[in-house]
Amino acid sequence: MSNLQSSFLKEMGITQWTSKDAVQEKASAQGAGSETNDSPSVSASRNRPPQAHWWFFGNQVQGEAQTLFQNLIRILGLHSQEWSWKSPSDNLSQFQTSESGLPLVAIAFGGAVAQKITGEKDPLLQLRETVLALNTGNDDDIPVIATFDLAQIIAKPQDKALLWQDLLLAKSVLQNI
Repeated sequence: MSNLQSSFLKEMGITQWTSKDAVQEKASAQGAGSETNDSPSVSASRNRPPQAHWWFFGNQVQGEAQTLFQNLIRILGLHSQEWSWKSPSDNLSQFQTSESGLPLVAIAFGGAVAQKITGEKDPLLQLRETVLALNTGNDDDIPVIATFDLAQIIAKPQDKALLWQDLLLAKSVLQNI
C-alpha cells in the first residue's frame, strides 16, 4: 500500500496491519536503492484503463465533507472517468448503466438517499452491510451500498471505520460482478 493510502487510512482512524515479512521486504528493497512504491504504482495507475464505475448518490458535499469525499476518491484509487456524482432527486430511469461494459456499483450517502433510490423503508442501520438494488428500468439492477452521510461522518469521526467497511463491501461487490 502506498504512503498516500496509508496516510489517508491513518487520517480516517483506520489501523493498517502489515506482516513482519512485508515490512522487512520493504526495508530491504529501499535499502538496496530501489524505488519506493509511490512513484511507479501511482504513475502506472494513472495510465491504466478504467476497471469499474462508481455512482455516488447524495446531497452535494461542501466544506469538510467535500474534503473527506476527495480523500475517499484518492484512497479508492479512482480516476475522474471511474466515478460520477448523482442526485437522488434525478429521474432514475434516465441513468444508463455503464455502456462500456464496466462493472458498476452505487454508494448511497445517508439513509434517506438509500431509501429513495432503492425503495427500501428500513433505517440506515438496517440497510448498511447489505447489497441493495437500484432498478433503473433497464435490464440489470445496479448494486447499491448504503452508508453514512458524509456530513454525519464529519460530526461523528468515530464512524469513519464503518464508512470504510461499506466502501470495502462495494469493492468486493465490484470484484464479484
